[in-house]
Amino acid sequence: MARNRLRKFLRKLFKGVGGHEIEPDEIFLDSSNLPSFDTDQFEGRLEHPISKSSLFVFGALMTVVMLTFVARTWTLQVVQGSDFKERSENNRLTHSVVFAERGVIYDRNGIELAWNSEENKEDFARRRYADTLGVAHVLGYVGYPLRDSSGFYYRDYFVGKDGVELSFNDVVLGKNGLKIVEVDALSEVKSESTIRPAIDGDNIVLSIDSELSDALYSLLRARANESGFVGGAGVVMDVVTGEILALSSYPEYDSQVLSDGNDDVAIANFISNSRKPFLNRAASGLYTPGSIVKPIVAVGALTEGVITPTKKILSTGSLRVPHPYIEDTFSVFKDWKAHGWVDMRQAIAVSSNVYFFEIGGGFEDQPGIGITGIEKYARLFGLGDPTGISLSDEASGLIPTPKWKAETFNGDDWRVGDTYNTSIGQYGFQVTALQMARAIGAIANNGVLLTPTLIKDKKSEGKVIDVSNVHLQVIREGMRRGVLEGTARALNSSAVAVAAKTGTAEVGVKKEFVNSLVTGFFPYDNPRYSFAVIMERGPTGNTIGAPAVMRDLLDWFAIHGVEYL
Repeated sequence: MARNRLRKFLRKLFKGVGGHEIEPDEIFLDSSNLPSFDTDQFEGRLEHPISKSSLFVFGALMTVVMLTFVARTWTLQVVQGSDFKERSENNRLTHSVVFAERGVIYDRNGIELAWNSEENKEDFARRRYADTLGVAHVLGYVGYPLRDSSGFYYRDYFVGKDGVELSFNDVVLGKNGLKIVEVDALSEVKSESTIRPAIDGDNIVLSIDSELSDALYSLLRARANESGFVGGAGVVMDVVTGEILALSSYPEYDSQVLSDGNDDVAIANFISNSRKPFLNRAASGLYTPGSIVKPIVAVGALTEGVITPTKKILSTGSLRVPHPYIEDTFSVFKDWKAHGWVDMRQAIAVSSNVYFFEIGGGFEDQPGIGITGIEKYARLFGLGDPTGISLSDEASGLIPTPKWKAETFNGDDWRVGDTYNTSIGQYGFQVTALQMARAIGAIANNGVLLTPTLIKDKKSEGKVIDVSNVHLQVIREGMRRGVLEGTARALNSSAVAVAAKTGTAEVGVKKEFVNSLVTGFFPYDNPRYSFAVIMERGPTGNTIGAPAVMRDLLDWFAIHGVEYL
């Protein structure tokens, strides 16, 4: 009964609004029911109101956040607004290069040797090269503009890498233009506007005759393969203007393959080829000249007065020089045959070594010009120095001297035998085919040493060599006699009168190889063109070399190049 009274009291005490009463069992719970509450859902827990301090902290935090947001908005919209607007415009408007077309390269007759082909999906026109032989080292090749994976050109220009593509890169390169491209959010092009047009490169007309170059190269290749030579080179030069009509080197690389750069097998073959197709044998190949330097030694001997054109020297097949310290001991310097008594014209024609030993180094009562004189006249005619042609890899050559010998052979003294060997183009003598064509050109044109040029109708610089034309005429007559009755008889052509000098130089440690050389000019009565042909490193005993190449080229002139004759 006491419990019932308590229930009635509590009912009155907790009577709620609207007649709802809070039952006592809603307040006083049996502790045995607690395990059935889900405490993770806050069942069985008493709720407490949020404290004022918590509300204050929360309000302060929100105030800081709002102030920070307002400050950042002010910075972006007001302080840096113009900068971000410009960036936005740049993202929408992109700059793009407009590639200039590279200048076309023509031969002297207007035949295209290098031009541009737009048959590709790139922004620039790719270079195309004619399949003409014998012009690769003259033309060279190019490297194309390069871009990264995102399409950005980190090299937006062509690179000339050899030949006139390199030497005249500034001429044929042109100047790129600029355009603005508008793109949308998906980077799709909406419009384009050129703001600076491209300026195409200038065209170049070379002095080279591409048909002549092709013919010369084919003859060099055929002779090398038939007679076992490693390679060969040939030069044809206008002795009036200095223009180079042909400058061919066998073997050569392929300008198209190197420019395209996608034929790995072909490029690897060029690199590994023991015949060195990257070597420009005409301008950069150095060769022991042998007897083709004898005309220059002869000019020096006449100019220095050590001999007259008509004085004869006896060649019995060798020259015996007594040892200065050992009695009855001799050094023997051989001629290639016994020529008997020969004057200067005959000595040039038959290429007498003994004659040039004596006028070069002296013997008994015959004085010579000595190594100093040999070097002097060799340099006067351009040997030992670059010719100045517009090719980047031209070689200088070498004229042996006492200083050179001392530096090369650990202080060894210069001897008369060294002078003898130098006077016939042996020992350490080295020249290029281009140097020899230029030197013989100066003999042909009355002593004007021209700077060779690869550009048609370009005035060549030249200097007059201080030698008598009377003496030069003696040399010319000797070279003509060499074609009519001497060592250069292979060049005795009915198509044109030629004057020439041949040479054979022994090379190799055991002298088991030879270089075959010939140089000269034509027409004889009114010289217009000089030439030099070198066949490199053939087997000893081979009798068919450079003169055979030049004879075949003269026959080609008679049919396809009569305007040169």
